[in-house]
Amino acid sequence: MKILEDRIKSDGIVTDHDILKVDSFINHQIDSVLYDQMADEFIKIFKDKKITKVLTIETSGIAIAYAVAHKLNLPFVFAKKTESINLHGDVFSSKIVSYTHFREYDVIVSKKFLQAGDHVLILDDFLANGSALRGLLSICAQAEATVEGIGILIEKTFQRGGRELREKGYQIESLAKIKSISENKIEFN
Repeated sequence: MKILEDRIKSDGIVTDHDILKVDSFINHQIDSVLYDQMADEFIKIFKDKKITKVLTIETSGIAIAYAVAHKLNLPFVFAKKTESINLHGDVFSSKIVSYTHFREYDVIVSKKFLQAGDHVLILDDFLANGSALRGLLSICAQAEATVEGIGILIEKTFQRGGRELREKGYQIESLAKIKSISENKIEFN
């Protein structure tokens, strides 16, 4: 998606460890017009899929999941990274490792919000090593829900996550695919 690639080039900031900061328009401050356009693109990509629910992981996936689910008039669910007093007990859970936070999380979804028979579109902001996606896929498998597709805003194709999950047969569609990152240059596929 050229508009997203152009925005990454103009406003993205590369830091240590191949980290791309897009906090001025994706995952801290949100450009709602851009999100609306990205949601339309995902809807176009997955238009032939039978989707009954959108799934993401907190926090940065929530905005795109909401935008797509709202346009499709569907509920969306986000996996929580912490158990709270009002979410415990009857949950699906999986362990993930955050690439940017260098931390392991137990992510959880209440069993009442994801069930057998659901046809799920998984959405997230980044795909690097694929840990978050593997966690969401595990939760879908536990729920006996069907994964119809996976939509990613920005994929780092120089890391293994997307390649490994595609080899397992998942349809992953990324709006921007980054081939390489250096201090002063971002190359797209």
